[in-house]
Amino acid sequence: MPVRNRKLKNIPLKNLIPNMITSGSVFCGMSSLIMTYHGHLLPAAILICFAVFFDVMDGRVARSLGGSSAFGEELDSLADAISFGVAPAFLMYVAYSGIQAGIFGALSTSFFVLCGVLRLARFNITIAAEGSFQGLPIPAAGLTLASFVIAKIEITSFFAMTAMIMVGVLMVSSVPYWNAKKLTKDNINKMKLYFLVGFVFISFILLRERAFLFIALLYIAMGLLRFDCAEWILINNTTAQEKK
Repeated sequence: MPVRNRKLKNIPLKNLIPNMITSGSVFCGMSSLIMTYHGHLLPAAILICFAVFFDVMDGRVARSLGGSSAFGEELDSLADAISFGVAPAFLMYVAYSGIQAGIFGALSTSFFVLCGVLRLARFNITIAAEGSFQGLPIPAAGLTLASFVIAKIEITSFFAMTAMIMVGVLMVSSVPYWNAKKLTKDNINKMKLYFLVGFVFISFILLRERAFLFIALLYIAMGLLRFDCAEWILINNTTAQEKK
């Protein structure tokens, strides 16, 4: 039989670093599942928040290093499926639905994960970095579910199942959600950016552990109201031309 001469290529460091950051998201997602299984619901929810941090950072680091790759994109989608699909759905099921919800609890949980996977598949073939997201991004969806646990809000199993279904539907919908990837240090209105950062900071001071839920629901509402916050922060064309 002919022997194929396969040469192993060293992976450039600029590609390796973003993938290592993405692996941190996988670690957080899997750890969240384990914590949920053992009944440590608040740490499980917080780990999902850390996964959001890794998800944001891997893309930024990849763009800054010029290390984006097809492998990294696929790894990112797989990580998102675990950290923002399976982990928050299982957390919501254990915290609010459980066995008492019967088959409907299992179906609503599975429906959320299915919508998340479909959302990721559609994202990989349709979305452009500079455009709006089509449908609710899965990190925002997963964070929304985790925020209920962080906020320590008592909800019924019916409400939990309804929330999973509604958020799942938003993920596969055509509702546009603003994309921060279009923002750079050269095209933002700094006053508006400072206002937004201050608004988020004040929200955490006033609402404390419920701030995550408030911000997540506000983001969902922005899409339903067709308000593009990224476009709002951008420098308008008149100002941009004046600077030139």
